[in-house]
Amino acid sequence: MAGSSIDIKRRIASTKSTRQITKAMQMVSGAKLNRIQQRAADYQIYADKVRSIVTHLANAQLLAQAGEVGNSPTNPMASELGITLNDLMVQRPVKKTGYLVITSDRGLVGGYNSTILKGMLDMIRQDHETDYAIMAVGGVGADFFKTNNMNLIYEYRGISDIPTFEEIREILSTAVTMYDNGVFDELYVCYNHHINSLSSAFRVEKMLPISDIEAEEDDTEAPVTTEYIADPSLPVVLSAVLPQFAESLIFGAILDAKTAEHASSMTAMKSASDNADDLINNLTTQLNRARQAQITTEITEIVGGAAALE
Repeated sequence: MAGSSIDIKRRIASTKSTRQITKAMQMVSGAKLNRIQQRAADYQIYADKVRSIVTHLANAQLLAQAGEVGNSPTNPMASELGITLNDLMVQRPVKKTGYLVITSDRGLVGGYNSTILKGMLDMIRQDHETDYAIMAVGGVGADFFKTNNMNLIYEYRGISDIPTFEEIREILSTAVTMYDNGVFDELYVCYNHHINSLSSAFRVEKMLPISDIEAEEDDTEAPVTTEYIADPSLPVVLSAVLPQFAESLIFGAILDAKTAEHASSMTAMKSASDNADDLINNLTTQLNRARQAQITTEITEIVGGAAALE
């Protein structure tokens, strides 16, 4: 009985130590979640403005005029990435589809990674056999695709918990270069979309070629009639705006995915802390019962000994 009590005490002490760790990790994930939600809200203002500009230019039929011009040497961003307007806008026959899959670099995030990987497997089995290529952002996804001998052509590890715009430049540049070189003919971004602190959903968004530039429906606002004065010219302006729009798509997706990751981590650590509390309560009950049984046994022995002396 004494040995059993000692074992229970050790388990209680071990579980309390684990609970301290999970609670600390929960607090850290909560702080990261608050920071990235603020970052995403601030960035959304920029992303909405870029989308608005591209949409207004398209509605004014200016993209059709600019499409004949191609890459402008006066635009450093477009020349740096090797982008032309035709490359970004024109649909071409799809022989191979590219997927940019965003996962985490570590575990302890609940079902965050498994939801993404299961969604990718289901989609590839349904839509593809060999005509696909995968770009993995995150170590969990990269390792999974390697293990399953899937067509992994690029991987990026070590993205920060609160990503900056400069971090995704390499990812975007590589994706656009592969698209321009015909490695794939369209590119989709696949990730977990953050709904709230308790739930997220697998999402697939088309990135290249750019096609989703229609204005968002809003019955409360009047139709937009904005006209832009372009300087030095419309082709130069568009050659700068379109790459920024492509960048906003992938950066927004990464921010959204990271938000869902931190929320999933916070929820998983909270669940672990709650389970530790339940286990501690159960072990404490067992310890009290063991103590009570030991005391009862000792009292019985004392009473029996006293009765034998009479």
